[in-house]
Amino acid sequence: MSRATVTAGLTVSVDGYYAGPDDGPERGLGVGGERLHYWVFGGPWTYAGEHDAGNAEGEDEAFLKHSLERCGAVICGRGTYEAAGAWGGHNPWDVPLFVVTHRVEEQPDPEHGFTFVPDLATALEQARGAAGDRAINIMGGGTLVREALAAGVVDELVISTAPVVLGCGKRLFEGFDHDLDLHKLRVWDSPLATHVAYRIVPA
Repeated sequence: MSRATVTAGLTVSVDGYYAGPDDGPERGLGVGGERLHYWVFGGPWTYAGEHDAGNAEGEDEAFLKHSLERCGAVICGRGTYEAAGAWGGHNPWDVPLFVVTHRVEEQPDPEHGFTFVPDLATALEQARGAAGDRAINIMGGGTLVREALAAGVVDELVISTAPVVLGCGKRLFEGFDHDLDLHKLRVWDSPLATHVAYRIVPA
């Protein structure tokens, strides 16, 4: 069995922010941050609107389909888990979801589909066991993606760029000082986002 490909990625603004100011529990992606994910819902939506704007369409839908079909496990940080409101209390994917957190004792009922782990290394070890030869997706937040890139465990980096400038918030590569060469693998482009998958070229 071949080793699972590890992908990492986020949606960012043109100026590199993956969240607006004041993001967090019950505040989602912060002020204006929902605009980053218009592509997921096929157009404008708000947190107050219960995410019911619709579904991804066209190239956005093709990108999502490609990502989901190859995914065998998902890893996220505690901040992402909380900002998403724990996705209503249930894992939204059909594959195991591992949450990296210093508070593993707060593990919810396993029936809800979440596994709390203390660090990225443990998350990867368990995700590899769960994913088999399918891909492992590190979905964020930015701190976890930077950690994974710095550790050299990421095979592919996927950046979705929304056509907005946030001006402030949290930048994906804030403080990142590693030199990486990337090989462009594929591009999906729509009016709401440009999704680019890169292979990380080994040093």
